[in-house]
Amino acid sequence: MTATNVRLPLTPLPRPRSVLFAPGNRADLVAKLPRSAPDAVVIDLEDAIPADPDAKTAARPVARDAARDLIACAPHLNVFLRVNAVHSPYFEADLAALTPELAGVVVPKLESAQDVQQVVDTLRTRGLDLPLMAGLETGAGVWNARQIMEHPAVGWAYFGAEDYTTDLGGVRTAGGLEVLYARSQVALAARLAGVPALDIVVTALNNEAVFREDAGQGRALGYSGKLCIHPAQVALAHDIFGATPAQLTRARALLQAAHEAAALGHGAFSFEGQMVDEPMLAAARAILAAGPQPQQTEEA
Repeated sequence: MTATNVRLPLTPLPRPRSVLFAPGNRADLVAKLPRSAPDAVVIDLEDAIPADPDAKTAARPVARDAARDLIACAPHLNVFLRVNAVHSPYFEADLAALTPELAGVVVPKLESAQDVQQVVDTLRTRGLDLPLMAGLETGAGVWNARQIMEHPAVGWAYFGAEDYTTDLGGVRTAGGLEVLYARSQVALAARLAGVPALDIVVTALNNEAVFREDAGQGRALGYSGKLCIHPAQVALAHDIFGATPAQLTRARALLQAAHEAAALGHGAFSFEGQMVDEPMLAAARAILAAGPQPQQTEEA
């Protein structure tokens, strides 16, 4: 596979804790996206727009102009646009809504590395070189998750439980056992590919307990953050996928102690009455990586 020259986001987005969606045909909602201070936002031309040619056509210029306005008003915010799936009848026309100022393009229902390359090639015909957030939402996509995420154009990925269950002919349940294998598979493949993975949407908009429980499961499986479909979910995602001030302070102290021990030639040392080994140091580094990120304070 030939490496591609992919433009990185203007604002570093290594491990987003929250990615907030808004419909591409609602410029008013897009303008409000920065208010909840998400790590990234997605202007959606796929699920948020009816599967009707006229509706899709009408949404594209609205989404394009809303993205430009948002980037101009909130230049440090990572703004993505989600197009329709590469094999859908809407995909190529959706590319007209993309602008080079975007942090990247979200592509749903990718099923192979060949799909990713097709997206990259099609973008290049339009003079665009944007990194991709890969949607793994089908049986084939989950099965081929690692090869998809190892493509150099892919910077992030997410698992879509609703579409995955539909593709398999299954049924979504409150416990989520029907997607546990696939959810775990995507998290594992993301870790092996070195790509941050975003966890499934919670459709219960006004139920904080449900969101916290579901996000806690995603965090335990190794996801770096959560797809959010309501502004109130952003702070919850940051709480669960971020790190508390106390955790950050302890992690810094532990790593400082390790540095001092190494300077004295000590491979093993005690910290707060506990013998320290490399997995503990790795966990401390992960806590710092998941710590608070600079927040967007301007309102569009």
